Amino acid sequence: MSSNALRLAVIIGSVRQGRFGPTVGHWVANEAERFEQFEVDPIDLAEFQLPLDMAGESSPRARESGEELRRRLGAADAFVVVTPEYNRSFPAALKNVIDHHKVEWYAKPVGLVSYGGIAGGLHAVENLRQVFAEVRAMTVRDTVSFHGAQAAFDEEGLPVDQAGSSTAAKTMLEDLTWWTRALVEAKERRPYLG
Repeated sequence: MSSNALRLAVIIGSVRQGRFGPTVGHWVANEAERFEQFEVDPIDLAEFQLPLDMAGESSPRARESGEELRRRLGAADAFVVVTPEYNRSFPAALKNVIDHHKVEWYAKPVGLVSYGGIAGGLHAVENLRQVFAEVRAMTVRDTVSFHGAQAAFDEEGLPVDQAGSSTAAKTMLEDLTWWTRALVEAKERRPYLG
């Protein structure tokens, strides 16, 4: 990895028991590492504790967990968010993480990878575009989606259509790279104040 590698956080947005997110998340993290433009930090939200009540008291473990997540999000130059679709939207845990942070998202690009049934998580993607705009992050146009996700992956955790899936990921990652470099360079010249 070169010294000017971009830092990419791959966020697995589902925390439900029996979730499929880690399969999709590990695949896209590997694709990003193979792309060789990014230093990849996989962030599985199931490994963190965040209070549901943003104004409420939290345990020392939750505070420590929250600070680690804040540090890792803040260190990222860009994000890929891996989300399922729940009731035509994205998981509450993912919304909670977006809402608990502010400057960590500012002027950073976001790639979206979704999975689900017939819609392939695309309703979640459309909702996330609106939410990320509110926290001053920008989503790239091209996404990766898996329709009928569990059948779309083999027992080794790889897409059945490896060529098509890798091509879609490469398209998204190329766009994400351009926007990441452009925004990093812009912020070096003039810090983003929000």
